[in-house]
Amino acid sequence: MIPIIPVAVSSAPTVGQGSGLVAPPPLALYVHWPWCVKKCPYCDFNSHESRGEVNDDSEAAYLAALIADLEAALPQIWNRPVVSVFIGGGTPSLMRAETADALLAAIRMRLPLHPGAEITLEANPGTAEAAKFAAFREAGVNRLSIGVQSFDDAKLAALGRIHGSAEARRAIDLALTHFERVNLDLMYVLPRQSLKEAERDIATAIASGVGHISAYHLTLEPNTPFHHAPPPLPDDDLAADMQEMVEERLAAAGFTHYETSAFAKPEQHCQHNLNYWTFGDYLGLGAGAHSKLSNHETIWREARHRNPRAYMEGAARGDFISTRQVVARADLPGEFMMNALRLNEGFPLGLFTERTGLPLSMIEESALAARRNGLLETVEGSMRPTPRGRRFLNQLLAGFLN
Repeated sequence: MIPIIPVAVSSAPTVGQGSGLVAPPPLALYVHWPWCVKKCPYCDFNSHESRGEVNDDSEAAYLAALIADLEAALPQIWNRPVVSVFIGGGTPSLMRAETADALLAAIRMRLPLHPGAEITLEANPGTAEAAKFAAFREAGVNRLSIGVQSFDDAKLAALGRIHGSAEARRAIDLALTHFERVNLDLMYVLPRQSLKEAERDIATAIASGVGHISAYHLTLEPNTPFHHAPPPLPDDDLAADMQEMVEERLAAAGFTHYETSAFAKPEQHCQHNLNYWTFGDYLGLGAGAHSKLSNHETIWREARHRNPRAYMEGAARGDFISTRQVVARADLPGEFMMNALRLNEGFPLGLFTERTGLPLSMIEESALAARRNGLLETVEGSMRPTPRGRRFLNQLLAGFLN
């Protein structure tokens, strides 16, 4: 039984032997806001420092480009209900509340939103304003995700964050005043971080009262300042101790560890991310946004132009897409498993065929090898990573790649 995965899987096969999808999967919408106040040295997202270049005119131009992008994409998703909307970045909380309202109104006018659809906006504690949070809620945002990363001022400075611990606490209190669902992003294995310091961060996050915590191991991504000049980080043994501590403390506080880095109280799971992990479809709008879309015959991926200026200039020509690629049949098992095995409870076996159009025999050999290595198990009609598989997830996933 897997109560945390909100998908319906029919008892009969939904497709033939890889002939295509009988019905497309659930559809989510991602909207990218590319600007932030300051680029953090660990960040490899498509974010750009505003440097005073973002004003009312440029914000209006970007909004117009987003709406034009959506209009151009409609034939690919016509009449499909949207289960969730996620406005990410960058720092979307920098946008004017009027822009968020106009954006969501434009989406509602063109797409049918599922009743009770989760609408998330990412916020930085350094840009938290009570009036703006209230206006975002009035516009239709019903979930806020706050990038806190740490409650230790020294660690925040080392990460290049623009806020301090007091601002982080204030932002969380403001968010809980206006939103029923609040996510807190936290990092561990920070520069010169001790186990006690990591534990204090987790304790503060738990005490804050939020219903969802995303706890990430800091990694040194290519093409970032931290990758070129690495800070002194905890060694692998200490990092493993921190991960174990995070999982134990959150479990004791009533959080379910449902995905590699995600922990939720009851009814607080991130529906948008669950759609990613169960290989649902998503349309990405905005600079650098990615899409994964399906029809009865084909599953394909798209990416928008990364540079905000190029994206907005392209809008005048109806030119939004930088790359489009059909996912080859041989690559689908790996793509599906790369997502679904991030879920600690795994996935119902029927979901593989439902979302890929392929028979389960396509993954049988790899699954048997993973079981022999103690990385994978099948329980009550579901396939999931073992505790060892969760610890060595990259090894588990590698066995399913083409």
